[in-house]
Amino acid sequence: MQGPRHAGLETTIDNHDNGSVRAAIRTERIDMKKIGFLTLLIMAALLITLTFAFPAAAAGPKAPAVPVAAIPAAPAAAAAPEAHPHIDEALEAMRSAKKQLEMAEHDFKGHRAKSLQHLQMAIREAEICMSMK
Repeated sequence: MQGPRHAGLETTIDNHDNGSVRAAIRTERIDMKKIGFLTLLIMAALLITLTFAFPAAAAGPKAPAVPVAAIPAAPAAAAAPEAHPHIDEALEAMRSAKKQLEMAEHDFKGHRAKSLQHLQMAIREAEICMSMK
């Protein structure tokens, strides 16, 4: 005597295989969306960190206060903008990553193009930071 039949067990082998394939494709799509989102999140965190955290650390220890009268007046045009080596390094890394993605042979279902767009936006933002020296 066979056990009771359940509605969920009445699928055929073909439907089970199609369901598995569909589930795998759905999982792959979700994973790729997560990867794209994580890439954007990492780039944003990198830019925020480089913009706000490191300029203060790159400046080094503060010099003791000098009386205002002892400071010679310098022309405004001679004032050199402060350097931001961390942002320079980040820009170089992002430009290198962009070149690598542009040379990639596979499109990764549009995610390569999306990554390139996000990198271009991040590069523009970092360049804006550099212009505010």
